[in-house]
Amino acid sequence: MRTYLLLLFCAALYGSNFVLGSLLLEAFPALHLSVYRLMVSSAFLFIYLVATRGLTKITFRDSVYLVPFVLIGMLLHQVSFFTGLRTTDATTASLILSLAPIFTALFARLFLKEPLTKRMAAGSIVALTGVFFVVGTGGIMGTAITEGVWIMFICMLALSGSMILMKKLTERMDAFVATVYTTVLGCISVYPVAAWSEPHIQVHPQFWWWVLLVGSALLIQGLCAVIWNAQIRKVGAAKASLFLNLQPFVAMILGYITLGTPISLTQVAGSVLIISGVVLATLQGQRTRKTQDDKLKLSPTEG
Repeated sequence: MRTYLLLLFCAALYGSNFVLGSLLLEAFPALHLSVYRLMVSSAFLFIYLVATRGLTKITFRDSVYLVPFVLIGMLLHQVSFFTGLRTTDATTASLILSLAPIFTALFARLFLKEPLTKRMAAGSIVALTGVFFVVGTGGIMGTAITEGVWIMFICMLALSGSMILMKKLTERMDAFVATVYTTVLGCISVYPVAAWSEPHIQVHPQFWWWVLLVGSALLIQGLCAVIWNAQIRKVGAAKASLFLNLQPFVAMILGYITLGTPISLTQVAGSVLIISGVVLATLQGQRTRKTQDDKLKLSPTEG
């Protein structure tokens, strides 16, 4: 129960990240905001690593997956996330990113040769139908897909791709160590992009904006990373990922309370379909792995 409560705590904070990001964009330029938060979280994670485990050398074999992860999972993901939030409301952004488990499974089938079951395919169709309800054109929503929606799709694809790269990376090094190094290197990679695309920008927000920035970075990108990685080792990635399906609900509620973002019936219907599809696909993956484990346990006695 303690583990599940900690995972619920992290999922709630991850969901609030969409709303907090939208709020902080009122005071900070998008890419500078990403850099500032990465600086805070990098410092926190690096100090925590040195104090608890010490530094670990990075080999050339590690960099084969470490460098692509930094470029895709940190640079592309961070840039597209905060850029997309400038023109996309927090609820829609969270619903798009909730497709990440589905596309992660598809990428795993392509690049890791993991099986794609019928239920996974059915879950993908249900989830994509939900996205059409939320951001589709024509008779359902009556609005065109904005540039911000496309950018959030890129963000979601970058997140899915980074999960595949992280799986390969954690086969070579400890998951928490990989998290620290990728966060630090991500901060280094995002900084020149921010300086080039948003030059000569002077940031003079009020004190409380800085408090919100530092607090959100420490809680969401720092503390949650430590807690999440620790709990995944206890319950497994498949079961832990189910808690991420709560993100759209958290973003929808907080967006309505803090930003006044209206909640439409199509968004509610779309969120139900998206989360149902993701749960359907994820549960199947969990059952498949459990069946395979049972077969492995029985095989010695059968032989």
